[in-house]
Amino acid sequence: RILQHFHTTAEDYTIIFTSGCTAALKLVAEAFPWIPGGTKQPSSRFCYLTDSHTSVVGMRGITASMNVLSVPIKPKEILLSEKNRLPAEEQNCTTPHLFSYPAQSNFSGTKYPLSWIQDIKSGKLCPIKIPGKWFVLLDAASYVSSSPLDLGVHQADFIPISFYKIFGFPTGLGALLVNNRIAPLLRKTYFGGGTAAAYLAGEDFYFPRKSIAERFEDGTVSFLDIIALKHGFDVLEKLTGGMEKIKQHTFALAHYTYTVLSTLKYANGAPVVRIYSDTDFSNPDLQGPIINFNVLDENGEVIGFSQVDKMASLYNIHVRTGCFCNTGACQMHLGISNEDIQKNLQAGHVCGDDIDLVDGRPTGSVRISFGYMSSFEDAQTFLKFIVATRLSKSGTEIPFQSSVTRLTTESVPDDHPSFNNADKLSPIPHISDRELGNNSSATKMTVKWQPPEPVAESIRAAVSETAVPTFRRGGKPITVANIYLYPIKSCSAFEVTEWPVGNQGLLYDRNWMVVNQNGVCITQKQEPRLCLVNPSIDLKKNIMVIQAEGMDPISVSLEENTGKEAVICESKVCSHRVKTYDCGDGLAHWFSLFLGHPCRLIRQSSDIKNRSHQKNAKGLESATNISLSLVNEAQYLLINVASIVQLKEHVSARLEEPLEIEELIRRFRANIVISAPESFEEEEWAEISIGTLRFQVVGPCSRCQIICIDQQSAERNKEFLQSLSAARGRKTNFGIYLMNQPLRSSFPDILSVGSQVLPVLKENTEIQPPTSSEE
Repeated sequence: RILQHFHTTAEDYTIIFTSGCTAALKLVAEAFPWIPGGTKQPSSRFCYLTDSHTSVVGMRGITASMNVLSVPIKPKEILLSEKNRLPAEEQNCTTPHLFSYPAQSNFSGTKYPLSWIQDIKSGKLCPIKIPGKWFVLLDAASYVSSSPLDLGVHQADFIPISFYKIFGFPTGLGALLVNNRIAPLLRKTYFGGGTAAAYLAGEDFYFPRKSIAERFEDGTVSFLDIIALKHGFDVLEKLTGGMEKIKQHTFALAHYTYTVLSTLKYANGAPVVRIYSDTDFSNPDLQGPIINFNVLDENGEVIGFSQVDKMASLYNIHVRTGCFCNTGACQMHLGISNEDIQKNLQAGHVCGDDIDLVDGRPTGSVRISFGYMSSFEDAQTFLKFIVATRLSKSGTEIPFQSSVTRLTTESVPDDHPSFNNADKLSPIPHISDRELGNNSSATKMTVKWQPPEPVAESIRAAVSETAVPTFRRGGKPITVANIYLYPIKSCSAFEVTEWPVGNQGLLYDRNWMVVNQNGVCITQKQEPRLCLVNPSIDLKKNIMVIQAEGMDPISVSLEENTGKEAVICESKVCSHRVKTYDCGDGLAHWFSLFLGHPCRLIRQSSDIKNRSHQKNAKGLESATNISLSLVNEAQYLLINVASIVQLKEHVSARLEEPLEIEELIRRFRANIVISAPESFEEEEWAEISIGTLRFQVVGPCSRCQIICIDQQSAERNKEFLQSLSAARGRKTNFGIYLMNQPLRSSFPDILSVGSQVLPVLKENTEIQPPTSSEE
């Protein structure tokens, strides 16, 4: 059935099932009959197009270990490669070389000519000028998801494919189609179960099975998934009428989206997006249904892809961002040099993270793709999202191109009506020393202590010992305005005027979290009503009381359940594993009743080694030893009231109903709210001290969609994140993360409202010299 789908037969091709397209490529690299360098024969070469997936480029690691040279080839170099043709007397060399290229770029959707296969095999095109016989690996993974491939005409030697890219199922199953003319030349070293015709355990004797497929399919193949493939192909055919129809349908959607997207302009005439493409989307034989782009602001500056991704998620749109495992194409289209890649790595950017801009230049882009289940409404939804987030004030209308829908529907016969109406695939009296670290007795907790001036001076000197001293005009003090802790992760804040500091931050801050039946943490992203759950801590009674409207209050002891009945389990917070224990059926019933679905309350266990902070900020002493509770990033989050006030002016102008300062503060869910004279001056701090406590600034807090949730009503307003991005110049940073570096002091570690905040500036911050009066 697979061979039939690719218009060939078992006479010409053999199918070797693999765990995916990547495993198929690795198999080729290991089994190809390479001739290494240093022998009497001319050595083999592995050439690959620079516009190739990581899994193709990664083959060079295997070839290098075999002493075979790898040569990257740029697309334009292939078009000029006729000049590399060898004279007739040199064409008899039989040294095998391998050239790999994608039928369709997974970055831009560019379709490279299938005619290259025969041209390279015949010697008409030569990737490099070297005697030998060329074989062709056609990476068809992206191409076959929306285009027909006729192997009867285009007889590549190796074709790796991934089935879930064709019809969405099953993942973890791919195949390598091998041309039978090269199959006998393939070599194999390891032999697994089912691949041997006979072998001896006591002697070096092994005889492989005759069938190429059986010889290379080590161990048990995923036979249940393989059985499902027939149904996948049959249903695909029945729903759509075949790959040619899918090709026309998906291209029509891409052509329409590209046309509208490329014409969107700001009031000043500047384009809204920059599209990375080698074609004008006029021919489905040259362009696949992939659009790769970056969003720009009115000044032509790129808006980082992670910000676009966050916005898209608010509109229930899934996009892919970054470099898409195709660094070569990413460099080519975005103008990123080899030096830039290395500098970005030194700046902390790695593949897959959300560092989208380094020195104002993009590290990647945004990609949308259309498949057979995509509809015209999907395309319009995406375009409306771009207009709503970039041109909301201009009243831009999305053109409805009837010619596009006519092309789409006419390409499908009446007995395949699915494209016209297809369902979319959506898409405390006693505080232990352990809890307080080295704190003195808890009775001092209620004393509003401020260090006397000589002590404050010594603290200031200790903090600033190795840093640039801070000078601030006006001399107005910075003070702590509010203190909040969030005992249950993603639930409501508990405001205090002073509070003990433990070894993980504010005592009991995010010690509990709500999880689903599978033990996965539930946050306001999935369940906004969590913000209506109000936990409060009574240190004298040693309990946490949990309240919510319409529910009877329920309490939980602050003492850890260390008895035999406590079941220690493992949970995850932001991909970090944490040890927790369940808080019992009573609390599970309470939360399940309030949220309307089964869930449980769990608490972080202190008996097991705690989570530690991974990112070592400059100057942060022994960062890996700093312990975290169930927070996402750091022990504390600090925001500035002055920054909130300035933000309020920008945000209120975009919202129908202006937000109050108090509501804005609640939305940003900070631990420490300070009152400083200047807005956003906190972003220039390297460290601060509050009373006896010393904090290292870890970095800015990049905001997610939770700030769109009204913390008193649980209602979402997606405009809020968008407004923050606009106000902050294309970024969604607000507030700074802190880690606690306690001073060696005999004073109690208590954080109090009204305490003075003493900041130290970053070393590269320009410092205004003080006036004589300020001195």
